[in-house]
Amino acid sequence: MKITEPTPGAPCWVELGTSDASAAAGFYREVFGWRIETDPREEAGGYTMAYLGAVPVAALTPRYAPGQRTAWTVSFATQDADALAAAVAEAGGQRLTGPMDVFDAGRFALLADPEGAVFSVWQARSFAGAGLFSAPGSLGWVELATRDAEAAKHFYTGVFGWTVGGAHEDYPQWGVDGADFGGLSALDEFYPDDIEAHWLPYFAVADVDGTAARAAESGGLLLVPPTDVPDGPRVAVLRDPQGASFGIHRAGTEG
Repeated sequence: MKITEPTPGAPCWVELGTSDASAAAGFYREVFGWRIETDPREEAGGYTMAYLGAVPVAALTPRYAPGQRTAWTVSFATQDADALAAAVAEAGGQRLTGPMDVFDAGRFALLADPEGAVFSVWQARSFAGAGLFSAPGSLGWVELATRDAEAAKHFYTGVFGWTVGGAHEDYPQWGVDGADFGGLSALDEFYPDDIEAHWLPYFAVADVDGTAARAAESGGLLLVPPTDVPDGPRVAVLRDPQGASFGIHRAGTEG
């Protein structure tokens, strides 16, 4: 990720909604070395922050709504959550939750694109988002898996103003003013029909093979084994014990 700090339009935070927040915290502590701290306030609903040292990098939460999937949600920074939520709806997407205030930390909305890929937007007040990007244990890349790449390009460039570039035609890359932060992966005929459009976060790690092995030893499932991407990073895709998928890539080689 060439983005090094929360930037309007770019990923600023990543949050896991899970069926067992305590077990998930133990898993990610082993895999990434996160320090875990749960907000003790009753009104916080068990919201749990993950830190590298003193720096916030992610969050874990219980599932708040019936039928909510166990999954990671990528959040994009915005200067106006209400206006962006309205733009999403006008472009054919959905408002799922909000916009609403989160104490004095900021304002957020949970949204979905026209194909159903869920994401959120964050209008910062006292909390800007992750304090670290692309260092081992922090968010380093985000990837949209979709069955209609052209429609996705039209939607996200229209709503967020993202650039679409990259050296490989079969893997377009998202960017803000040319600074790339993610990619687009086509769900073609080789993917089962039950795989829905989704955003997948990739965390940077110093050792992809070692991290993948540690995740497996901690109860995770290896979906894509450590692989060298041609002209790109070494990556792997994993599923945690509760069922949330995420990727890892070698730090310093994103995109």
